[in-house]
Amino acid sequence: MNSTNYSIKFEADATASVLTDLKKSLKMPLFGNTFSPKKIPPRKSASLSSLHTLDRSTREVELGLEYGPPAMNLGGQSWKFEDGQWISESGGNASGRELQRLKKRNVQLEEENNLLKLKIDILLDMLTETTVEYHLIEKEVEDIKSQHRRKK
Repeated sequence: MNSTNYSIKFEADATASVLTDLKKSLKMPLFGNTFSPKKIPPRKSASLSSLHTLDRSTREVELGLEYGPPAMNLGGQSWKFEDGQWISESGGNASGRELQRLKKRNVQLEEENNLLKLKIDILLDMLTETTVEYHLIEKEVEDIKSQHRRKK
């Protein structure tokens, strides 16, 4: 038993020695033992644009009096940002706006239609309940009349 422990200890020492040699051979002498990146200098906070240094009249000349909504040109079509959506202006801008208006109206009408269907279902349920109550009361009246006739 003693020789078995000695052989396991010898194998463990040999493995540790191999691992230490392997680590030493894998070290990169160019970079040193530890990784420490150079500190990056902070960014300059000053704006690269010189527009903020211009006076108001010069800015109005450079940028125009009225800035207006953002617009862009993509693939030969002009687009303008209005009411949170990009709307096509070129090639039938009225039809594009009309299409947007019709889509909104369609959504409103669908919502109204769903609400009216729900109201119809509720009214039909109420009518059914009222009809059942009427028939029950009518039956009770008939029963009372028949009992009253028997007593006479």
